[in-house]
Amino acid sequence: MLDLDASNSGEERCIQRQPHILVGVTSAQTCLVLPGRVRTLREAGFRVSLLSAPGELLEQTARRAQVDAYAFPMERGISPLADIVVFVRIWRLLRHLKPDIVEFSTPKAGLLGILAAWFCKIPARVYLLRGLKFETSRGLKRSLLVWAERIAARSAHVVVCNSRSLRERALVTGVAPASKLVVLGEGSSSGVDLARFAPGPSSMRQQLGIPEEAMIIGFVGRLTADKGLPELLEAFAGILGHEPRAYLLLVGWFDAAEDALDIRMRTRIEGHPRIICTGFVADTAPYYRAMDLMVLPSWREGFPNVVLEAGATGIPVIATRCTGSRDAVIPGVTGLLVSPGDPDAICEAAVGLLRDPDLCQRMSAAARIWVVENFEDRRVLEMAVAFYLSLIRPSGEAGVETEESRTETATGLPVSL
Repeated sequence: MLDLDASNSGEERCIQRQPHILVGVTSAQTCLVLPGRVRTLREAGFRVSLLSAPGELLEQTARRAQVDAYAFPMERGISPLADIVVFVRIWRLLRHLKPDIVEFSTPKAGLLGILAAWFCKIPARVYLLRGLKFETSRGLKRSLLVWAERIAARSAHVVVCNSRSLRERALVTGVAPASKLVVLGEGSSSGVDLARFAPGPSSMRQQLGIPEEAMIIGFVGRLTADKGLPELLEAFAGILGHEPRAYLLLVGWFDAAEDALDIRMRTRIEGHPRIICTGFVADTAPYYRAMDLMVLPSWREGFPNVVLEAGATGIPVIATRCTGSRDAVIPGVTGLLVSPGDPDAICEAAVGLLRDPDLCQRMSAAARIWVVENFEDRRVLEMAVAFYLSLIRPSGEAGVETEESRTETATGLPVSL
């Protein structure tokens, strides 16, 4: 962590000539998707600061990307007193750093960070909308989350949405007006490393003790209710009735979030002879190559990168028609879409694909081509950098341009309004 009082006059004079961006998220866990983003910003000439709750992933990401890191304790749930303390600390940090532009995402950091940046009059304030948590909330909690999103959006100059359906949902629910909501290219905040996620051999079946002739249905992500794990388990019971060779490979961890699985669900997963649960995995690429298909039965998403990673690896995907997920699949071409909360539909779709290898092969090839053409990580990240540079005036003074000038970035990359 950095000492705010430490300084070097020569280094400061050099740094002051760089545009400075502060990237903030709530949980250190979210830093998993940030290395490419912060590294690309740094390589483009930005001085980058990274902020999140304390954690090894924050320190690791900052160290590898060679950027500054700041750790402030943030709770994902509603905690008024603790949130006020964090807000004041972020406000003080922003007053000290005086960044030209901030990018805050995830609900808590988005609200506290963008609001603090508004009070500090940061010249360019970006709220990166990665999803809408209120979609799976009810009652008073939902109302509070909706208003938190609206306040964050109102305090930002621009709201960059991860996907087109997320933009549509944000517009319909009154999170922000159409003039503030943009989608860069086809969406996604990080894209896919096409060399890392590519078709090829894998020894993962042998390592996990899964027979070579088994049919593996995979899942990648947090093991929570919002990700559709209860429905996936019910669907898998039906799949086994049709295809006794099936295995369920859960590449992820039991997240202690508000939508955490209860103890009975965890026990069911851990005790099932045909379910393999890996826990947290740093490199998921070899696991995709072991799968026959992947299922993401989420109730809400922003833009699920795991679907793109599976597609790049040549794996057909079954996803839901929820916000975000429906943008990551071309139905009938790269995979299949089912309604959220419908285990019978998941079972039917999975059995159909497992019994039609020709269809799986066509979808696999199409998925790889689609991801290569639209979501290569360098292309996605450079598009974001170009857009952020367009928010800074050529004179070097930071500021937000007019809506008309934002419809196309300085490099000619498309921005959807």
